[in-house]
Amino acid sequence: MWTIKFSSNIHLFFFQWAPFSVKMGTGNYTTVTEFIILGLAEETTVCVILFIVFLGVYLFTLIGNISIIMLIRSSPQLHTPMYLFLCHLAFVDIGYSSSVTPVMLMGFLREGTSIRVAGCIAQLCSVVTFGTAECFLLAAMAYDRYVAICLPLLYSTHMSPRICILLVGASYLGGCVNAWTFTGCLLSLSFCGPNKVNHFFCDYSPLLKLSCSHDFTCEIIPAISSGSIIVVTVFIIALSYIYILFSILKTRSTEGRHKAFSTCTSHLTAVTLFYGTITFIYVMPKSSYSAEQNKVVSVFYTVIIPMLNPLIYSLRNKEVKEAMRKLMARTHW
Repeated sequence: MWTIKFSSNIHLFFFQWAPFSVKMGTGNYTTVTEFIILGLAEETTVCVILFIVFLGVYLFTLIGNISIIMLIRSSPQLHTPMYLFLCHLAFVDIGYSSSVTPVMLMGFLREGTSIRVAGCIAQLCSVVTFGTAECFLLAAMAYDRYVAICLPLLYSTHMSPRICILLVGASYLGGCVNAWTFTGCLLSLSFCGPNKVNHFFCDYSPLLKLSCSHDFTCEIIPAISSGSIIVVTVFIIALSYIYILFSILKTRSTEGRHKAFSTCTSHLTAVTLFYGTITFIYVMPKSSYSAEQNKVVSVFYTVIIPMLNPLIYSLRNKEVKEAMRKLMARTHW
């Protein structure tokens, strides 16, 4: 019989091995060194169809967001705070989708994609970081619209390059802090039983169900952290748009009202889609929805929304379309 001793501090990586079981404390358990991602489907035909569809979605996401970044960087008329935030939003969407989609695509090609525990933790950390950064960036964009419409004479002061850099930096820092909350709680858990994750990526909720050292604090702390971020950012967005609405209603010019509304439509669309889905996953009680509903909603906010954002901000934005037209004209000549 082989024997390797447990480390007292690390649950996941140092373990005892026996031919059939591992002794941990007073009980015998099978130690988990990797997880099996079950994915979205099992039937071969369905998997092939979904692989083609989501590969197309992922490629479109990469092309669309990279194009937005390149367009903003190469167009002087788009070198404004609003498009600085949009540029970083496109970068975050690339990271968000790339954290999830490649693993999901591998799951369509083979039944039960295996991923090491460390890799699973890294994927969760990446997803939470980019997802949280997107929340803060959307709030920063709402504040930018508020200043532009309600305080136009103070715009250059309130949205100076220094303030914009601070807002962008705070968005990424907030993402890292929230990700550490999730990964810290995950690292404090022990996995010594089933290792099949009923999801298409390493999301926190299905991993928590597999833990054999379930602690209520590990469930409540990430919920409080993500819930607080959602509440704060939604409050900033809602307050900004309340002031914007009052400002627009005071505008006598119909053309002025239309212009003000048109600058906010794209952002409001993106906010509604994103916050609606993440609220469903991270704020609502886990007992209120099934694992299959969780998967469907997760596909929407991790894969579909990063693809839609470039369309939302390009097709409904005159400045972006004009910059695109000028860039194409320069390229042609």
